Amino acid sequence: MNKKIKTDAVDHLFEAILSLENRDECYSFFEDLCTVNELLSLSQRFEVAAMLRDHKTYLDIAEKTGASTATISRVNRSLNYGNDGYEMVFSRMNKES
Repeated sequence: MNKKIKTDAVDHLFEAILSLENRDECYSFFEDLCTVNELLSLSQRFEVAAMLRDHKTYLDIAEKTGASTATISRVNRSLNYGNDGYEMVFSRMNKES
């Protein structure tokens, strides 16, 4: 875990997110919390991660998501050298489907 982001304020934000109970609540909260562009950027990164995990090429990912190669590279670095957060979420989502 990155110690730079471990703050009381971030803990408070995560507690708020963990209190959300369904997709509609997520929409309400995140629409208030984020700008449209911030939310679209987060969702784009998540889609990029899913496509990288499925071994799609950078070109395919860029064409489908509109993400820059810099964004794709950054997400790929997180997948390969990060804290396994993406993998944890993807494996949990697969169990639920």
